[in-house]
Amino acid sequence: MELYLIRHGQSVNNVIMVNADYEHLRDADPALTPLGRQQAEAAAHYLAEATNLEALVDLPAENRREVPPGFGITRLYSSPMLRALQTAQPIAQALKLPVEVWVEVHEHGGLYLEYPDERGVVGFPGRTRADMQRDFPGCLLPEGITDQGWWNPASKREDIAGCFARAARVAAGLRRRAYSQERIAIITHGTFAACLLKALLNMLPSDQLHYHLYNTSITRLDFRADGHMVIRYINRIAHLPPEWVS
Repeated sequence: MELYLIRHGQSVNNVIMVNADYEHLRDADPALTPLGRQQAEAAAHYLAEATNLEALVDLPAENRREVPPGFGITRLYSSPMLRALQTAQPIAQALKLPVEVWVEVHEHGGLYLEYPDERGVVGFPGRTRADMQRDFPGCLLPEGITDQGWWNPASKREDIAGCFARAARVAAGLRRRAYSQERIAIITHGTFAACLLKALLNMLPSDQLHYHLYNTSITRLDFRADGHMVIRYINRIAHLPPEWVS
């Protein structure tokens, strides 16, 4: 199995992250910026039409011209958060695949806002099933996304330990598919992707080591049926011109 972890495009929250009052200014479920949409389109074009260089290395030189363009993605998953779904949409269109929403690959923290007054941390339910079906027609939704949304507001804000535990569950599910011939792309988020990488690499769930992943960066890991895993690359942004990197 080939696994492609793709961070979403630049979001509104990414732009204001440098603000010292970020937690009080952020959006619970931000949309992509215009740049984020350009990044998503560039990633879509790249995955559908670029030469997959790793597909060439095991071939003799005389056969390398026979490799078709694109990465041959067979399954496309997305976090239920708006910025991930907006990133997945053009990729799905380019690859002619449905977007399969996978709740467990959402960003660390869940859906919440932290108010500077007595309200403190408040959770939000997120986009409903009807919202997603209207705005992202053709997406495949699990039963856990209902007319009440997908995040339990009573959970408020997920802590980092909860994120690591969730990443471990996702990693275990991916390992069970190692024998398959699938090429899986997951549109996810920076912190969760970093936690997932640590889980897949059997690293301790420490918050002291960080993988800094750029918007729409692509990370590829290959799973083998014998239990071995190969890291092909991390944080690749060959599809972005320099001025689009964020």
